[in-house]
Amino acid sequence: MPKSRPACKARVLSSREAYRGPLFWVTTDDVLEPTGVRVRRDVVRHSGSVVVLAVEQSSTQPRILLEWQYRHAAGRFLYELPAGRIDEGENELKAAKRELLEETGFTARKWKRVLRFWASPGFVAESMSIYLASELTAGMAEPEDDEVINIEFVPLKKAVAMVLSGRIQDAKTIAGVLWLDQQSRRTFRK
Repeated sequence: MPKSRPACKARVLSSREAYRGPLFWVTTDDVLEPTGVRVRRDVVRHSGSVVVLAVEQSSTQPRILLEWQYRHAAGRFLYELPAGRIDEGENELKAAKRELLEETGFTARKWKRVLRFWASPGFVAESMSIYLASELTAGMAEPEDDEVINIEFVPLKKAVAMVLSGRIQDAKTIAGVLWLDQQSRRTFRK
């Protein structure tokens, strides 16, 4: 860690929109960074996303609701926690509740934000918040037309093993699973 930290904000000298799509847009920025370096930065802009760590407590250990779906950018099927973008006019919690219902059919009685992080801060301006959802009730999923999602509850111990063996490769899911594992360990140590 540096002994003295530079000012926190960069100065954007100019910015132009290079691309706009339905889910994100890209800007090309001429920036004077806090370190004094002047650079061009291409940034993928995004409204932000929510991730739902839906947990069902069984008699032995928590079980996590995982999705299995094809992701074109990765070129494969991935295990993931339910997630999605925050739509215009929504706050994070409202978006989390909507995504859980749409993708899985579940609702939850208890909600708590447990993590907030940047997805890939080198070039993507997307923050993500993970919400712990508990006291679940099953219902009917309402996926979007392009969403083909399979869901399953996975015991926490198995989910951790899936992370460590590389079967779970999605970063937000890895963060959520390992956070829950750490919390569970603290609870059982007391």
